[in-house]
Amino acid sequence: MFFKGQTLGKYKILSALGSGGFGTVYLAEDTWIGKKVALKVPHRQSVNFGELLREPRLLASLNHPNIVTVLTAEKQDNVFFIVMEYVTGDTLENMIGRDGAIEMGRALDYTCQICNAVDHAHRQGVIHRDLRPANIMVADNGLVKVADFGTSRFLELAAHGTTVIGSPPYMAPEQFHGRATFVSDIYSLGVTMYQMMTGVLPYHTPAPADLERLMRGEMVSPPRMRNGKIPQRVNDIILKAMAPEISERYQTAADVLEALLSTESRPVPRTGSDRSARLAPPQPDPTPAQAARPRTRETPHPRFCWHCRKPLHARSDRCPFCGEAQ
Repeated sequence: MFFKGQTLGKYKILSALGSGGFGTVYLAEDTWIGKKVALKVPHRQSVNFGELLREPRLLASLNHPNIVTVLTAEKQDNVFFIVMEYVTGDTLENMIGRDGAIEMGRALDYTCQICNAVDHAHRQGVIHRDLRPANIMVADNGLVKVADFGTSRFLELAAHGTTVIGSPPYMAPEQFHGRATFVSDIYSLGVTMYQMMTGVLPYHTPAPADLERLMRGEMVSPPRMRNGKIPQRVNDIILKAMAPEISERYQTAADVLEALLSTESRPVPRTGSDRSARLAPPQPDPTPAQAARPRTRETPHPRFCWHCRKPLHARSDRCPFCGEAQ
């Protein structure tokens, strides 16, 4: 436990930000360059962290605007810690706890940004294992940043694989048997979407006696029953993401994003350096009179990069964001 004013190498502790299963996070100042950073200090310091350094090296390769950046890992004064970017804003968990269900347009916006983060990490071979609103930051400018990619792997290695990793309300059924996969993150994404759009979890923490019901999908009621403003197509996307059988879920976060973008909602890209995929609020179905109006021309179908899923110009043959040929 560190207190305000203490130093850890070149880092001066400013305050404690929170604590979880892996460790405690502190707001600190890098005194060499005068920059605020977040320090994650693992609870278990008796482990050989030389072996675990392979994980922060991997996490440092996750360079994406929707992922909290891991800057470095250090050992100072016999304390091992991870240095991450500091995000000013609030966690999605705090926002839901304070305000309840998030307005539909914003919820879809946040979902698209989370999908971008998860898809990028999965392409790099990194499973989150503990995706939930407490690990999702919303910056003051609306940019979503997913934190703690891979840190559950630290905990798993430190426990020598004997501990089931994750937060039970968000865990896929197979995780309760110690079999986390990439598709397990999709289930957690579905639970997060459900909570964002209804303000409540689909079920309480499953007890051991509930696992059979969870595996059969009997514990989940459609989110539209909790919030009638959720469009049917979004309701169906959430339920498919939460399918108890792995083969029945979306197989990638890109699949979830594609499903959202293929609805009647219009994609609205951000401007400036922050260009994460966004969705406008779902448009109501046209009235018969509106549907009967003649159309002067058809609106071109929106195009998105196959690699980074960001909007493309109608005539572009190369993505301006990631450079991939289309």
